[in-house]
Amino acid sequence: MQPILELTNISKRFPGVQALQNVRFDVLPGEVHALIGENGAGKSTLIKIISGVYKPDEGTLRLDGQERPPFSNPREAQAAGIATIYQELSLYPELSAAENIFMGHAPRTRFGAVDWGKMRREARELLASLEIHDLDVNRKIGTLSVGNRQRIEIAKALSLNARILVMDEPTAALTEADVEQLFRIVRLLQDRGVAIIYISHRLQEIFTLADRVTVLRDGEYVATRRVADTSEPELISMMVGRTVDDLFPKLPAEIGEPLLEVRDLWRRPYTLGVNLTVRAGEIVGLAGLIGSGRSELAQTIFGITPAQSGQILIEGKPVRIRHPGDAMRLGIAYVPEERGSQGLIRQMTIRQNISLAVLRALTRGPFIDRQGEKSLAERMIDTLNIRAYSTTQIVNKLSGGNQQKVVVGKWLASKPRILIMDEPTRGIDVGAKAEVHRLMSQLAQQGMAILMISSEMPEILGMSDRVVVMREGRVVGEFSREEATQEKVATAMMSVENGASNAAELAVDAVQTGVKGG
Repeated sequence: MQPILELTNISKRFPGVQALQNVRFDVLPGEVHALIGENGAGKSTLIKIISGVYKPDEGTLRLDGQERPPFSNPREAQAAGIATIYQELSLYPELSAAENIFMGHAPRTRFGAVDWGKMRREARELLASLEIHDLDVNRKIGTLSVGNRQRIEIAKALSLNARILVMDEPTAALTEADVEQLFRIVRLLQDRGVAIIYISHRLQEIFTLADRVTVLRDGEYVATRRVADTSEPELISMMVGRTVDDLFPKLPAEIGEPLLEVRDLWRRPYTLGVNLTVRAGEIVGLAGLIGSGRSELAQTIFGITPAQSGQILIEGKPVRIRHPGDAMRLGIAYVPEERGSQGLIRQMTIRQNISLAVLRALTRGPFIDRQGEKSLAERMIDTLNIRAYSTTQIVNKLSGGNQQKVVVGKWLASKPRILIMDEPTRGIDVGAKAEVHRLMSQLAQQGMAILMISSEMPEILGMSDRVVVMREGRVVGEFSREEATQEKVATAMMSVENGASNAAELAVDAVQTGVKGG
């Protein structure tokens, strides 16, 4: 079968960075072709070339077997039948679903006015073609769930007569039910001959959905495989350039005295009489399902939502934490789950972000010590292996894994004794995960106390010295590293009224699909 789209010897360079070098890629009608690689491998650059955002410096593009010039802009790519759904959905929250679907190409009356009735009717028909019958096309986008917004994006692509659909991390923010519905829609589109380019860090999705998979590494083409003919270890090896036998490099550390203790801590409705201890050199994994209160507990300890009652002790001494400034002065750092909105100012540079937590120390009178700020950023780039061309690179231009390292670097600059990490490897690739895990182990070896919140059971079991389980705002279980098993932790995470084994199965399934706890 002839590829509907084929790219050959594609190269693209940005100042100081060779983003792509002689990359090739093709996709067939009715095929799901996965594109994978570490953060920074060149996936985003390639799909932006496909969708007309960037023009390649070199290389050829064929559409339906015919060579043609690269697309000059996204509208030109859309006219050729290519639609892209990015991880950050590009919808207008104050407009209706129908208005978003037909934005820029609304049906018109013979007098040139927008034909509102026809627009709504055709929007319903598009959704019905995707077997979506419960979505009101008159509702404002801002009132819809993430899953429904994504369905509107897909309907929008179909309204443009898309023959090639690029999906960039489409399940990153979806619930399990939304993921299942997305997969059903993808298969419907396949049956109609739509070619789908699918980008995901979740390898289990590749094996569930894709026909072929292409691997990029450091901006270069590595290989293309039929999914049926490969395996997860082989893909990981191709992605990172080495065999990753152990993604959880837990190094031995001497565990000392308690650095952080919370006693009978209350902050309704999510923190209900919590008792917790984290010792020097120890990584404590905090597990739980949706609404369990894990993130809320972290935010209470850090002073974002101060405790209503109970005690927080640092090195055995009671302290009062009324806001994050108090927590920082006590040597506590907090890496939040939402790095984009809570951990970074993405329009600012690496240097500016890394210095945010220590600006007071870098201030000389009314001025910031720019050389000191630069030296600090250079040290963190080197320590954390942040892939960037300089300290002045805008953070929003970095890959997800490197953005996460900038957040960690910002807090390490404050030289904390206690580090709280909420979903430390969420949305980053396997190679970057191993680097973050190695860093955590090294920090623990240096005597830091680490409280790690994670929805990934392998991460909880692989990196924790102790596992603490929360359910409905309370601590319901605690296991040493030796005691902790998937079944024990999962059973504690769920109510066992209907039987421990059934609860364990449900909890394991939920955690393995990345369902986020509260």
